[in-house]
Formats: sequence, C-alpha cells, structure tokens
Amino acid sequence: MKNRSVKDLLNPRSVAVIGATERPHSVGAAVMQNLLTGGFEGPIWPVSLHRPTVAGRKAYASVSQLPQCPDLAVLCTPAPTIPDLIAQLGAIGTPMAVVISATTQQPCPGGATLKETMLQAAQQHGVRILGPNSVGALVPSIGLNASFAHTTPAAGNIAVIAQSGALTTALLDWARSAGIGLSCLISLGDCVDLDFSDLLDALSEDPKTHAILLYIESVRDGDAFMAAARRVATRKPVIALKAGRNALSAQAVISHTGALAGADEVYEAALRKAGILRVNTTRELYAAAELFAHTAQICGPRLAILSNGGGPGVMAADALISAGGMLATLSPQTRAGLDSVLPPNWSHGNPVDIVGDAPIERYQSALKTLLADDSADAVLLIHAPTAIAPACQIARACLPLLSGATRPVITCWMGGFGVEEARTRCRDAGIAAFETPEEGVTAFMLSVSWNRTRDQLITRPPVRSPNAALAQVRSLIETAQVQGQTVLNEHQAKQVLAAYRIPVVETRIASDEQEAVRIATEMGFPVVMKILSPDITHKSDVGGVALDIETAAALRASAQAMLRRCQEQRPTARLRGFTIQRMVRRPDALELIAGITTDPTFGPVLLFGAGGVDVEVLNDKALAIAPLDLAEATDLIGQTRVSARLAAHRNRAGADVSALSRVLVQLAQLAVDVPEIAELDINPLLADSEGVIALDARIRLRATPPS
Repeated sequence: MKNRSVKDLLNPRSVAVIGATERPHSVGAAVMQNLLTGGFEGPIWPVSLHRPTVAGRKAYASVSQLPQCPDLAVLCTPAPTIPDLIAQLGAIGTPMAVVISATTQQPCPGGATLKETMLQAAQQHGVRILGPNSVGALVPSIGLNASFAHTTPAAGNIAVIAQSGALTTALLDWARSAGIGLSCLISLGDCVDLDFSDLLDALSEDPKTHAILLYIESVRDGDAFMAAARRVATRKPVIALKAGRNALSAQAVISHTGALAGADEVYEAALRKAGILRVNTTRELYAAAELFAHTAQICGPRLAILSNGGGPGVMAADALISAGGMLATLSPQTRAGLDSVLPPNWSHGNPVDIVGDAPIERYQSALKTLLADDSADAVLLIHAPTAIAPACQIARACLPLLSGATRPVITCWMGGFGVEEARTRCRDAGIAAFETPEEGVTAFMLSVSWNRTRDQLITRPPVRSPNAALAQVRSLIETAQVQGQTVLNEHQAKQVLAAYRIPVVETRIASDEQEAVRIATEMGFPVVMKILSPDITHKSDVGGVALDIETAAALRASAQAMLRRCQEQRPTARLRGFTIQRMVRRPDALELIAGITTDPTFGPVLLFGAGGVDVEVLNDKALAIAPLDLAEATDLIGQTRVSARLAAHRNRAGADVSALSRVLVQLAQLAVDVPEIAELDINPLLADSEGVIALDARIRLRATPPS
C-alpha cells in the first residue's frame, strides 16, 4: 500500500477536489483552475456542498456520490472537516489525499487532537496523507498541478521536495524564469504521514528524475530517511538545503561530547553519511538545479577556466581552491595551441585570460583548444560584456563547440540585460548558464562531490557484526544499573573500552589513601591519582587530579589535599575514594577527544577532535553517524584542524593515524551495540607514533534504552 500510494500521488489516473469552488482568491478555486489548465488528461471531479457545477464541471455534493474512486483527492475544506473526509475517502478506496488545510492541536470529542484524529482515520482506512498545510503536488509531465501555486512549471528532470510552502512556490517561480523543467514538485507541509523517505524511494526509480532537491526543516525518522537517501544517491544526485543551522539544543548533558554535538552538526554528519550534498543558501540550491538540469555528467576536480578578463578568472580560481577543487595544469600542446591563437599578453596559464578585446573568433579558437586538453575534467567559460562583440553572438558562435564537448562545460555570463539572451541560448541548448563565477564553481564542485560520494556509497563495506565482547559489556552495565548507577566510574568505563579493544591505561580503585599507597607501590611510581565520585564529572575543575606523583609520601599529601578541596567545593558530592593509574609520559603525543552521544533523530553519533581541558574553547571537532568503516573514520579525522598536527613535522614523528582510525571504528561499533550508553567521553585520548591510549573516560547510562 505504501509504495502504491506514492505512485498514486506521482501518477494518478483521476483527481477529486474536495471543497472546490469558484469563489475568487480561494484555495478551492485555485486548485480547480490549476488542475483544469495544467493539461491533466484524467477525470477531475469537484466536490462541493453548495454548487451543482464548478468551473464548468459537474460537482458532487459528497465523496460517496463520486462516479468512481479517485486515485488522488485534494482537500481544501476547513480543518475540522478533514478527519471525517479522510474516513469517507478511505471507505471508497482512495489511496492518497493531499491536505491543504492546516490541522492543529485543537481537541476533538474523545480527547484526541484534530491532527491525531485525522491520522487515526487515515491509518484505519489505508489512506496516505501529503500534508497537512501543504501547497500541493505538481507533476508537469502528466499535466498534474494539484496545488494552489501561482504557476505551472515546464516538464524536466529535476525533482523538488520541500517542507516550506513559501520556498516551494519561490523555487517554482525561479525554475520557470530560468527555463528549468521539473519532474515533480512536492510540498510536504507538516509531514505527519508522507515524508522524505517515501518520496526518495519512489523517485529513485523514476526515469524522468535526474536529480533531487530537498528543503529540510526537520526529519521525523532518521533511519528511514538515511536508508532511502543512500539508495537513491548511488543513482542520482540529492542536494539538500537544511534550515535551522543555529538552533540551540535544550538537551541536558554531562559530557564534553554531549555539549559539543550541536543539532545542526548532527544533521551535517547524517547528510554526509547518507550521500546527500548539502548547500547552505538558496542561491546554491538554485546553482545545483541549474547544473543538474542541463548535464547528467559527473567529473573529476580539475577545472580549466576561460575568461575575457583577469578579475573574473581569478575570482573563479579563488572559489575553486577554497572549495577543494583543482586548477587543471595545461599541457604543453595546449599552451602552444593557445599561443598561436591568442595575443602575446594572454595569461599563459590557467585561468586562461583571452583579454578584454577578444572578438568572437578568439573565443572559438581558445575554447576549441581547451576542450581538447585531457588534463581538464571540465571547462568553465566566463564572459563579461564588452562593446567588441555582443554576448548573444558569442554564445551562438560557441554553442556548437559547447554542445559537442566530450567533457562537462559550464558557462557564466556576467551582468544583466546585456547577457540575458546568451544565458537563454545556452540553457535552451542544454548548457548550464550562471550569473557569477562563484556560482559556476559551486555547481562544478557539487558535481565533483557527487562523483566522490557515489563511489564511496557503491564501495561501502558490509555492516559490521556486534563485537564478541558485547556480553561482557552488557553484564557490567546491568550490574551498574542494578546498583543504581547512572554514571560509570572511570574504572568501569575503561573496562568497557578495553573490551572493545580500545587501548587504556591500567586503572585501579582505592577506597582510601592507605590503599592508594599500596596500589601505587605495586604499580610502580610515578602515578596519577584522581578523585572517585559519581557526582563529580569534570575532576580537574575541582582539583580532583594529581599528576606525576613520585613517592608514597607525596601521594598521601595529594590525597589529603584533594579530599579537602573536593569537600570544600562540592560539599554534597559522594566521595568514594580514588583511582590510581601509572603516569604515562609521551611528550610528543597529542591530546584528543573521542566520544559518543545519542541524537533523538539519527541515533548514536561519534565525535572526534582536539582534546584536553580546553576542549570547548578550542571547539575543533567533527561528527559522524555510527557505525563507521575505516575510510569513514579516516575522513572524520581529516575534517578537524588537529589532523594537520598528526602528521610528521620538524623533529616529531607522525602519529599512528591507522591505530586512531581503528579506535574510532571500535568506538562507533560500541555505540551501535550498546544503546544503554547515552554519553561517552575519552578525554584525553593520546596519539603519537607509538599508537593510541585512553587516559580518562566517562560513561553516562540512559534509564531506558531507545527502541
């Protein structure tokens, strides 16, 4: 029923409009008018309590009087009528309803809200709902405009799925003005039933859709969303604009990891793992549509830039390098060819500045030469208007070369009225045309990113099986929970890590200073002593850590002073003694942090970054959704600034990044295997050429594991 319902939305054979009317400026009138003028060939049945005809069509007083069961019903009536109408549609077998009305939390008889009552009716009768609060659905290839949008787009290969009605209509208007055709445009509205995963699954197999644009405000089911996105992203690009980058999280956390893992950064990690390309502005979303509407080619990172001015070429090069692309190195043959057709003062490199007085023939010759160079994965043509040759004539002369190119080509026509015809000619010929060099480079890098992302998704290794030590870890956690612990002490936390083959420094518990001296003597000095208390999370904040203790006498003095400080600063804290561990002296090691937190939408999240006592101040971290493979772990490390310090430099050997990656893989697997863990910190995690070792760890348990 689920898949069939989505197909009934994208390809219905008949449509009923509930609440159809001819009243000016009403939703019911706008939906009827759009359906009738859009070119939809199936029957359109208006349902109206008050009119025998609507827009020249026979109207029906109720759903039960319709001549047949419609595949799709568009509900334009007031919100309180929606639950009963859904039940009526379900009773006659209608599989899909678009709810334009904005249902609310208004209570209904029986105690349930209006929205809950609507969903209950839908589930009882097997009706899927798009909305509520939806602008509607448009499928131009079949002439379907089941919306109250102000215009109908041309048919094309770009699909748009958006949670914002305003952005839906804005994208629609822009696409029409830019000559970009759409395979469908779906306004999800409040997204209480039909959501991103349903539509991504349906569009993954749609031959008319070459790329998918998403506007996301929130995701309801993280697992379903990511699974659907990964399936479709191996076949076609998915580009997302996610709103709410700076929303504050109200989650109460005790760990550095929990404090640092912001909601937007979790979305960033989730989109990356799902293979979705994220853009940050509406202009970048438009750039993605412009590119993928006109080319389905994917390419590598080497770009050749041709411009009739030095400034625009340098702007493009700056944007390219900043985005991680590469300026193509022109071959000697290409340089010689350009020398023969360009004036002596050309730039003699990439970007290729053909000089501002370039006539049409110079554009053609230089472009032909660049397109023949295999050292470039793509070519960007930039033109700023001059009085030498009109832009439209340059476009007309170059189009045969651009259309016949064996590698992707992108054009940028800088300016307004003077270059509009040139942009239109290129778009009509299937060539992407941008207004600024930066937009052209942004689009190019989206193609490069999808090329990399697709390859990574295709070569993804199988999901790892649970660790063999899982039973041991579960037993330890169950014992702690029986004893009423919500936070594992350092000794217990390190036992969990060791079970998952994460190297830890040996740590033992002493109930008092005499036992601390005995343990330290057995271990061998120097040692580290830390306060043991379920109520003190960050021990260094209260002077609860003593390093490099050389003698028994020094240890006794440190223990007494530590107890005194903790009692003064945390008088209500329960003090259970001390932990003792051997002092690790690795002067060249970097202090890192690795940790686990749980996101309510996407589940276990892994954090990695620069560690130590100033971890929040440094704020150098990256996030990934668990589980991870080695490639994903290595990529996670590379996203941080501290990764540069892991390499060998001056007289210091490089850190063992392979060992660090293995630790992150194991930690991510622990997060997946043991959902009882709400938060986990390893800080500091030392890394140097000898390997990796966890010096301190804390784990907070959740009262009830998530399903």
